[in-house]
Amino acid sequence: MSVIYLLLALSVLVAVIFFIAFIISVKRGQYDDSYTPSVRMLFDDELVKKENITTNNK
Repeated sequence: MSVIYLLLALSVLVAVIFFIAFIISVKRGQYDDSYTPSVRMLFDDELVKKENITTNNK
């Protein structure tokens, strides 16, 4: 029974470590997307044209 308590405590500790690592990486900008906003304007026209084609076919 003591093994279950040990494994439970260890799993909670590992989860807390991963959560702290995630928070640190978000604060440092690891998940910021700097590429997509600069390219998004190039693809907007294609999406509008496809939508117009599908609505005109109805």
